[in-house]
Amino acid sequence: MAGEGLRERALPAPGSAAPAADALAAPVPRLTVSYRVLRRTLAIAFALALFILSLQLMKRGATGLTPVIDALHVSGSANYIGFGWISAYLLGSGSPVAATALTLFSRGVLSDSETFFMISGGRLGASFIVLFVGFLYYVRGRREPDGLYIGVVALMTTALVYSAGIPLGYMLLRSGWLDGVRFGSPGVIKGVNEAYKPAVDFFAGFLPLLGLFVVGVVAVVVSLKLFDAALPSLESTSPRVRRAVEFFHQRFTMFILGIAITVLTVSVAVSLTILVPLSMKGIVRRRNIIPYVMGAQIGTFVDKLFVSLLLDSPRAFTIIFSEMLAVLSVSLLILVFVFTPFRDRILGAASRATSSKRGFAVFLGAIFVIPLVLLFV
Repeated sequence: MAGEGLRERALPAPGSAAPAADALAAPVPRLTVSYRVLRRTLAIAFALALFILSLQLMKRGATGLTPVIDALHVSGSANYIGFGWISAYLLGSGSPVAATALTLFSRGVLSDSETFFMISGGRLGASFIVLFVGFLYYVRGRREPDGLYIGVVALMTTALVYSAGIPLGYMLLRSGWLDGVRFGSPGVIKGVNEAYKPAVDFFAGFLPLLGLFVVGVVAVVVSLKLFDAALPSLESTSPRVRRAVEFFHQRFTMFILGIAITVLTVSVAVSLTILVPLSMKGIVRRRNIIPYVMGAQIGTFVDKLFVSLLLDSPRAFTIIFSEMLAVLSVSLLILVFVFTPFRDRILGAASRATSSKRGFAVFLGAIFVIPLVLLFV
């Protein structure tokens, strides 16, 4: 009988290896778990402290970047979009670009419009890291184009959403409708800024303004990397996770999931990059990538709102909120009314771009040529 067979297997034979298996399956000691949690918490706290210091350094040295911007002849909306786009490629993330733009705005180096377009460019280039990770999987693995495909879909989705979101957000910003949506820094934030003043004064004592700004940018990148490393891995292939993912494989739940994971990881680069291994393992299906990418592009604005508070610049909060509201509106309109044709066209274009070396070369050329043209037009 089947039940008897199960009972027989449940009873270990004398001298069997069952005790060893039980030992392997034993739960991790609570002390070890507590140590890991403590170590992770301290790492996150250190990364956050370094991030705040980097903003203070950038704010103090922001005016030192003025000659660089003048030398590049960066002016106008197209130039700042291209500048932010290329900068996101170089830094591997759009978050440092946004922090830089907001810092420059808080010191009067950039106008609100220039800040808006630079941040928008950074968002357009932020998804490039997904394509880069997909390329690494392609080179190191079995040369299957799945990883490249994810990166292409992420870049195309972001570009199309922002092609409508940028003009809408700029209209909201210039219209004045959202001018009342601004917040000054809470008292505790101002206290934190004062606490960092001695450290900033120390670096300012031997660094020129431009050097101070560059050190701040490097510190932003390092702090975000440390924060990413301190977060628990979101990858899993357990049956329980697979069942949960199957439950979430709906367009709006994937959209919300993209927002949530991006808020938790404080990086759209991280939340999108995990799509590559999850797709390669079959946990996330290709057809469900696009709503997740849209959600990630919304969640990434949360840390920018936090940065605007740290910089004590109420207008900066309005700039970020205008862009966030515009991108959210465009994403919801697509999800509700035209999702199926939108998805099919992107997935079809991504398949053509990754099905041959020539197609992929054309795509790579486009994503590098377009921002360069915008920068120097």
